[in-house]
Amino acid sequence: MIICVGIGPGDPRYLTELASTHLRSADLVAGFETVVNLVRPILSNDTRIVSMGYKDQVEKLKVVSQAHHAGERCVVAFMGDPHFSGFQFLERVEAACGHQVETIPGISSVQILASRAKVCFDETTCLTFHRRGDLEPFKRHLLNAIKDGRNAIVLPRPWDFMPKDIVDFLLKYGIAGDHPVEVWENLTIDEATWYGKLADCTLDFSDMSIMLIRTKTPMASQIIEEPVK
Repeated sequence: MIICVGIGPGDPRYLTELASTHLRSADLVAGFETVVNLVRPILSNDTRIVSMGYKDQVEKLKVVSQAHHAGERCVVAFMGDPHFSGFQFLERVEAACGHQVETIPGISSVQILASRAKVCFDETTCLTFHRRGDLEPFKRHLLNAIKDGRNAIVLPRPWDFMPKDIVDFLLKYGIAGDHPVEVWENLTIDEATWYGKLADCTLDFSDMSIMLIRTKTPMASQIIEEPVK
């Protein structure tokens, strides 16, 4: 058995009961070192841990696959939700195992930010640049979303498309510099927040940052219609 679980944004209180149950009963728990360290306190002393980094993930996933095919209960832990920012890693897990795997959703930092900033998902485009490969299609998607008058919640890519790079891109293609912007770091763990205008967002932020670009156009949730007479 192999299951991929989202562990949430970092604070263990956001770990779902179902994900916790699978982690506690696993023979083997695998994931990137930072993620595994967050769930280590709840694991059994008998649980075998396979931690990995970006460079050795393919080799380490072979170990997980061997254990899985030997009948061990294997859980691969993902930060946040496996289907947001973790999807390429999920594909590597399935490639190593040779088949599709079950996933257990988790609380994403996107959901936490929407709660903190009081924005509606119906009126917001969520984009992750935390991926390998060509970013151009996703950059265009972001540009079009803002031109369409939508909020945008954005996960930057360390370290070549961080908040200040996103700002440079948007300003270059005609987005007004007075859009309200928030950058949040280490959501639910040791939070820090920057507020300002798009053109002023020139600071260096950590790889645990997430960005909100607000629309300047009132959204449906902000409009109070006059009653029909």
